[in-house]
Amino acid sequence: MGENSSVSQEGFEKMATERDSQMRQSGEGVRNDVETGAHTSVNGAETAAPMAQEMASRLTKARVMEVVDPAFHRARVLSVAVISPDEKRRGAALHALGKCQTGPIQEFVSYPPDLDDAPRIINRDFDVVLVDLDSDPKYALELVKSICINGLATVMVYSAQVDSDLLLISMRAGAREFLVLPFNPGVMAEALARASALRSASRPTKKEEGRLLVFLSAKGGSGVTTLACNFAVSLAQESRKKTLLIDLNLPLGCAAINLGIKAEHSIVNVFQDFKRLDSSFLSSLLEEHASGLSVLAAPSELAPTQVSEAAIDTLLEVALQNFDYVVVDASSKLNLQHTLLFDESSTIYLVTQVGLAELRNSNRLISLLSTAGSPKLEIVINRYDPLNLEIAEEHITKALTRPAEWKIPNDYAAVRRMQSTATSLMEDDSEISRAIRQMAKAVCRQRFRKRNSGSAFR
Repeated sequence: MGENSSVSQEGFEKMATERDSQMRQSGEGVRNDVETGAHTSVNGAETAAPMAQEMASRLTKARVMEVVDPAFHRARVLSVAVISPDEKRRGAALHALGKCQTGPIQEFVSYPPDLDDAPRIINRDFDVVLVDLDSDPKYALELVKSICINGLATVMVYSAQVDSDLLLISMRAGAREFLVLPFNPGVMAEALARASALRSASRPTKKEEGRLLVFLSAKGGSGVTTLACNFAVSLAQESRKKTLLIDLNLPLGCAAINLGIKAEHSIVNVFQDFKRLDSSFLSSLLEEHASGLSVLAAPSELAPTQVSEAAIDTLLEVALQNFDYVVVDASSKLNLQHTLLFDESSTIYLVTQVGLAELRNSNRLISLLSTAGSPKLEIVINRYDPLNLEIAEEHITKALTRPAEWKIPNDYAAVRRMQSTATSLMEDDSEISRAIRQMAKAVCRQRFRKRNSGSAFR
């Protein structure tokens, strides 16, 4: 393979087919290396060199640009990530990209330590990922495979090695381009142009991401599930947009029961196989309420559930790509504060009551959620009865550090009727339904906000 060459996915596949045919005709066996995942011939040392020479011969016939193709400048601007632990090789990639890439370029000085979390970050923030194979070929190929399985980013790999087996393994892992050091800017430009065309074909229209609205309880028994359910119903009715309610109140969530829904599937199905979660898979797990609200229920039976941050983030990413509004009953799960639930583009409704324990917890949570980069916070006092306050209004405001945005009246009869009949509060005109409807209308009037994308591997 020549120094300034690249091989595309189509080239990979053609060469792989021809090579397998040649090996079958010659009687050579083929084995899969269990440890490395490599696809090599039994006497690979004898076959690799001729194959490399043949590929090099073919590639020399291809046109290699010495200047950037003007057609590239008409392609869409790409965001590119360069991943390499080696400063010299990383610098070479950045230099070559700088000569032909007009979009943002971000370098990562190490391979991501978590192959489960990496695809979420990569596929959310970048169009193209350029991965150095030479620093740790086995791990780099696992990274390529993980990114390609979980998203749409175009993966390119590069190496100083002229090795046909490495080329074929890279293709089977999902890489679209194989670049060889030292880089030629013209070859890099051609590879980016192909990536741009592929990106445009796979994403003709990008839907604006939905809004994430999280209901968080200051203390158990604050009525967070009742508010989350009825708010979600009202939001679906008022906005007439796609709205999803996710019950994260594990292991005993009751959002579906409150709304009279008998769910065949639950959020546990997501957590058990979140790596393959996509729009179709998520859709198959949802139930629809009469209001048009979609519901992802908690499990109906008490069962141990392993919930990882990566699973939560994957679920929210897919949900926000497919729904205009995503409402989450998060109960009091502060252990998920490093997930997208607490992203600065989300809105958290902190549900509390007028009681010493509730106000104390609220004060602590408000301090936690009032730092830079935290989500938007709105305080909701539930079961509010101004005629029977045991704590003076000024002391409530002092404990909360500010006036509450929302006060939901204490309407025991209406809530009890909802729980007994499994019908939404929004079906009746009452004080409590009017207050919840005002919350939903306020959301409908707000503009969508762009999510923070300043994330990096930790």
